[in-house]
Amino acid sequence: MKMAKPGETLDVSEPPSEAFDRREVVALTGETVTQATQLLLPIIRIDAGGFFGFGEHVGPQLDKFEGRFAYMPPPKRPNAESREMARVLLAAMGVTEDRLCGDAGRN
Repeated sequence: MKMAKPGETLDVSEPPSEAFDRREVVALTGETVTQATQLLLPIIRIDAGGFFGFGEHVGPQLDKFEGRFAYMPPPKRPNAESREMARVLLAAMGVTEDRLCGDAGRN
């Protein structure tokens, strides 16, 4: 992740992966048709570079999140016909409700 310094705008010409001051974070996003929320968890590493844990996000409030997978749900709920068509197509691909739920014993 790359963040703008206080009072400055973000330099978008340099990708975050190439930024000297980049930060490693895990981005958790939750979205519904009416609401979206995001949480950034900074990655804490040991001196040797291994993963130690997650920290608390210290920075600006996240009110706008952009990226490849942001704001994917449709703006309105699909009608019954569209939902049934999705079930048929997913079943044809081998995706069933049982497979989506998984086996809680394996967690």
